[in-house]
Amino acid sequence: MENIEKLLAKKLLEIKAVKLQPENPFTWASGWKSPIYCDNRKTLSYPAIRTLIKIELARLISEQFGQTNAVAGVATAAIGQGALIADLLGMPFVYVRSEKKDHGLENLIEGELPKDSKVIVVEDLVSTGASSLKAVQAVRNFGCEVTGMVAVFSHGFPVAEKAFEAANVKLVTLSNYDAVVEEAIRTRYITKRDLNTLKEWRQDPANWGK
Repeated sequence: MENIEKLLAKKLLEIKAVKLQPENPFTWASGWKSPIYCDNRKTLSYPAIRTLIKIELARLISEQFGQTNAVAGVATAAIGQGALIADLLGMPFVYVRSEKKDHGLENLIEGELPKDSKVIVVEDLVSTGASSLKAVQAVRNFGCEVTGMVAVFSHGFPVAEKAFEAANVKLVTLSNYDAVVEEAIRTRYITKRDLNTLKEWRQDPANWGK
């Protein structure tokens, strides 16, 4: 049986939640040019894949973050999976906004989160880690302990690994960039020439394509 990172990589490519376009790169919100684009929100529309992700992330939480008693999803992309995981584990669920609301109660964290909770943060995608760790800090500032973060997918950038290490946050993901590229080569989704382009991008994503 395939391991989860390879199985999920295959599923993400099949439903086009991950797209590879080395010859026609995407532009990320950061302005980076990229041959890969990942939108894991699409997985919520496929019950079998949605359930696979829910069960496997819940398993990781139970096995590797045993003291956890609350779940926080990072808005907006991880709200759906975070809520599903919290329901499966029977834990309270909240989500963390990127910025405080500018009206009403001006909440940054939506939902009821008791002080001193031990919180696992759920993310859909980790790239540089900046927005993910911003959510972690929001939970910590609220007076809770962050036991770690789980995510569906990671690009595996060294800058992210260093940032998580510096923030003392354990990160575990179900699948990753290497698994997707390996599956894409296996299924001839991309060519070996494309593989060279993908490797070049990975070495310096901030300046690639300029």
